[in-house]
Amino acid sequence: MCRNIRVLHNFEPPATEDEVVAAAVQYVRKISGAAKPSAANQEAFDQAVRAVAEATRVLLDSLVTTAPPKDREVEAAKAKERSAARFGPR
Repeated sequence: MCRNIRVLHNFEPPATEDEVVAAAVQYVRKISGAAKPSAANQEAFDQAVRAVAEATRVLLDSLVTTAPPKDREVEAAKAKERSAARFGPR
């Protein structure tokens, strides 16, 4: 999985549309191998992003969990700690 795609499920507040689209863009970039598509491929790229974003939203809206929602700030702090342990403090 692309490292830039973040978990979007079970957060309070829920994932925003911008976050869903950003994840879709990263996914389409990864599988297409193009960070910026050519003009000839732009429409196909944009259509794929829309389709992936829609599928992502349907998935997120359909998932069920009994776990309490995660806090974004707490999860970000945990990620920084893991990064510091792996790469050293920055």
